[in-house]
Amino acid sequence: MAKTATRSVDLEPIDRLEEKVKLLVAMVERMKIETARATEDNQRLSSELESLRGRLSSSEGLITELTALKDERDVIRTRVTDMLEQLESLSL
Repeated sequence: MAKTATRSVDLEPIDRLEEKVKLLVAMVERMKIETARATEDNQRLSSELESLRGRLSSSEGLITELTALKDERDVIRTRVTDMLEQLESLSL
């Protein structure tokens, strides 16, 4: 009987070690899942970023074109105003 008591006492540190190893394995599995999820999120966000960069570039082109059109409108407005003033001065 003394041997049985000694054996159970001797196995207690191994039981604790086994429990810690199981916890560590579970933690590693959770970390693998979290890493896979983070990798997927990173890929998705990288794709979204590239898409947004493309849209930004397109928007910048549209802003440049809009500015050019406004400048052209101002030039036309000035020329039309000058022509109207010249017509008024003719006194027909």
